[in-house]
Amino acid sequence: MKFSIIYEAQMADPSRESERRCFEEIVEQVMLAEEMGFDNVWAVEHTALTQYAHMSAPETFLAYIAGRTKRIGIGHGVVCLPPAMNHPVKVAERIATLDILSGGRVHFGMGKGGTQQEAGTFGYDLAELQPMIDESMYLIPKILKDGHVEHDGKYIKIPSRPIHPSPVQDPHPPIYYACTRESTLQLAGDRGIGALVLGFSGPEEIARKNAIYREHFKNRKAEDQVGFRPNEHLAAFCAACVLDDRDEARRIGLKGQRFFAEAISYWYQGGPKPTAHIESADDNEGALEQAREQVVAYISEEKIVDGADAMTSNYTVAQDAYGNADDCIRYCTRLQEAGADEVLFLFQMGTIPHAAIMETIKNIGEKVIPHFRAKAAAAIAAE
Repeated sequence: MKFSIIYEAQMADPSRESERRCFEEIVEQVMLAEEMGFDNVWAVEHTALTQYAHMSAPETFLAYIAGRTKRIGIGHGVVCLPPAMNHPVKVAERIATLDILSGGRVHFGMGKGGTQQEAGTFGYDLAELQPMIDESMYLIPKILKDGHVEHDGKYIKIPSRPIHPSPVQDPHPPIYYACTRESTLQLAGDRGIGALVLGFSGPEEIARKNAIYREHFKNRKAEDQVGFRPNEHLAAFCAACVLDDRDEARRIGLKGQRFFAEAISYWYQGGPKPTAHIESADDNEGALEQAREQVVAYISEEKIVDGADAMTSNYTVAQDAYGNADDCIRYCTRLQEAGADEVLFLFQMGTIPHAAIMETIKNIGEKVIPHFRAKAAAAIAAE
């Protein structure tokens, strides 16, 4: 199983100074993550979602990260494909260039974006985007493979042109799709590409989604394949705060989770603006309990609770990855048993301090990743 980090560039304070500091801290975190043995760093793409996500130009961010690192994988999680937002020719050119400059480290995720706020920025109705996304999704891998395009589609028309450069990975980097709904898991499986499960699914829900994805991947038709490199891979979202002080980790992590839920509720469902909330552990627990039924957000059809249930749960049962390294190991073990090929750790929720994220990365790198690497090595030796 791979261990990776995904970034939204989320922040409680959306000022210019906060934005600058956030990106500088993310770079420092990624540098440590590479040193600690993490496999990949992924970046989302969102536009016009204040506080929830300021990662609006992942192609620039990931290019910078590629130049600062040597080994860690570089993942678009995902490139949004509405043509006016990201024209397929420009996507192919950017992916190929990044693959060259990173030495073949690119992972290429695709999607459509999640809100009308974003779609409307580029003149689209979110409900009408899927056919355009489908057209781009099949076209981009062909451009990457052939170095040429000529296309007369319903939504995209391109005259005969050579397209440069070509990627290092032949015929193209591995391809993934952003998945939250059951229908998107089916789509990823049917089209033979990886599934990035970008939601707060617990192990039981990941197991259910994994079964759907694997069944559709197994029974896919050759004519439905996207690209020329089938990629059976399910990556599971995992919010985490891993500190030596497990109670402090839960206080910090659950406060961050509540901010995330409120931020996404605001943009996806028209809820109130998110708040940073109080600092006292006792007061915060009371606030979470009081808001148990009030602050419920959804990514597509998937529920994201505000943290109240998790705050009062017995975390020796590994309800989440907030706690110490042993808690994180237990939770990641459950994700692995549920079928996850990769854990997409989300550390950088709007209220999580940089110092706590750095300690989390260090603890996972020194204690969690080695545990799973040793287990995998032992399994191989026993074969």
